[in-house]
Amino acid sequence: MNDIQATDTSVPADLVIEDDCAAGIARARDVARVYAASLDPAAPADTSDALQLVVSELTTNALRHGGGHYTLHLSSGPDSVSVAVSDNSSVLPQERIPDLAGRAGGFGWHMVRHYCRSLAVTLVPGEGKTILAVLPL
Repeated sequence: MNDIQATDTSVPADLVIEDDCAAGIARARDVARVYAASLDPAAPADTSDALQLVVSELTTNALRHGGGHYTLHLSSGPDSVSVAVSDNSSVLPQERIPDLAGRAGGFGWHMVRHYCRSLAVTLVPGEGKTILAVLPL
């Protein structure tokens, strides 16, 4: 497992997290925050916040529904930042009606769709899927 701390100033191209669900998701958010700040120019605060939310939602879903581990890849272009999360499940994400009572969730995929310029799911037979989310800078 990569052992990246919130104070680490390096910007990894890939982050593989296994087993430690809560710490792994927080670490993925921290990596997204550091990555957004490392861009030249740095991503605006609202983009950094949206990036962290998208990373958090996609990695949480990968851990819950994708077999307990995932790969996170961050990249950027002149006007966008991309998040790719791969897991071992071939089950596609499903949009659900949000539970307003707060017990069953259902908000994550809606939020991810809201913040992303584009969103794609690629299935790799026998290996799982990759969700690619592109956010505007």
